[in-house]
Amino acid sequence: MRAIEGGDASTLVELLTKCQSEDPGFFYRLKFGADGRLCHVFWQDSMMKEDYLLYHDVLIIDTTYRTNKYNLICGRLIGINNHWSNIMFGFAFISNEQDESFEWLFNAFNESMGEDVRPVTIFTDQDLAMTNAIKEHNRSFQTVFNKCLNGCYSEAEFEDTWRKMISDYGLQDSDWFDRLYTLREKWCTAFNKGYFSAGILSSQRSESTNHALGFQATKTTSLIEFFHIFESTVRRWRSEEERNEFNNIRAKPTSVFPMVDLLDHASKVYTLKLFRAFEKEFGIAISTRAIECTTEDHIKSYLVYPSGTDENPHHVTFDSSNLLIECTCRKFQECGMLCFHSIRILHLRSVFEIPDRYILRRWTKFAKKEVWDRLLPNDRRRTGINEVVNWRRQSLTMFNNLIKNDKKMSECTRSEAAIGPCLLKSSRRGPNFFQQ
Repeated sequence: MRAIEGGDASTLVELLTKCQSEDPGFFYRLKFGADGRLCHVFWQDSMMKEDYLLYHDVLIIDTTYRTNKYNLICGRLIGINNHWSNIMFGFAFISNEQDESFEWLFNAFNESMGEDVRPVTIFTDQDLAMTNAIKEHNRSFQTVFNKCLNGCYSEAEFEDTWRKMISDYGLQDSDWFDRLYTLREKWCTAFNKGYFSAGILSSQRSESTNHALGFQATKTTSLIEFFHIFESTVRRWRSEEERNEFNNIRAKPTSVFPMVDLLDHASKVYTLKLFRAFEKEFGIAISTRAIECTTEDHIKSYLVYPSGTDENPHHVTFDSSNLLIECTCRKFQECGMLCFHSIRILHLRSVFEIPDRYILRRWTKFAKKEVWDRLLPNDRRRTGINEVVNWRRQSLTMFNNLIKNDKKMSECTRSEAAIGPCLLKSSRRGPNFFQQ
């Protein structure tokens, strides 16, 4: 393994120092080997810290990318924001895959937070190993294997499916599958549905971070060149976030379904991306059958049967006294959004709004509001966007009312006595608007 050249290392250190002088919240740590050469680097800017404090429940650690001049491991610490898009929490170069190197990386990352904030779920690179391992098998095997990954709702169902897969495809002597089975609690959703994963497990989010990052590095790429590629990626992701924020302010979602109360409420609180996910669940919900099983005081239980599938029914309990609803599929615990089984029962019981306890702030339009409000106007472009959009929205409303009232006014033109009241009515909102 080639040692990092002194000139490349010193230039990188100078660049990190410059970033820290421009951004007081910028954080970096370096580690030098016994020979005095740079071996580990970690950095994070102030917005990455803000994002982590908001969205720290899920952390994706990707250390699969090694294309650079020194064959260093590029460690990306990635999260999922309220638009279900990638956000960067930090970046590192580490020289090897020894335990001490990863311990150094985690210690540097924890130090950068300054608080004892820990993720609920950490994703690592084992999924890539699984992908490579099943390429040699046929499509029918992949279907069964995918069911083992995320298609089983209970541990018993997983055990039955796994045993049948091992037997049908002659995998009894496979050391790799034996080892994978011992790790089943770390990758099988049947064991993890009680833990929050931001929907990554259930969605089979297969887009590799290498592709998502858009890296175009080669075996001759220096640390400085890699740093600029990384910065360009972060700017691109933040530009996408900015567009999403703007669209959430500007747009009022429509639906292929009638905008009943539950859908309308979802459109007001969720980001557009999450509203579409809720809308999909709602569409499935209205085609399901719900059969009441038991009633005890104000608590009712139902079996919800999906139509047109071989999926087993799920048991839903609903407490009307406090709008507490629970489903055996545990989608809310895993994704932070109600499942179609629960939506079916809420709709059946004429609940007009999603109960507060089932709206995770991390998925709402307002998830990052305090961050934008805390930053000075000169330090953020989003302030201007919000002000312009609010002004435009109010302007359109006012002028739309003026146009409507102008039609009424045209009927009064023959009478000067009538014109005054019409003008007064049409401009009633004007003074209040311009005072804001």
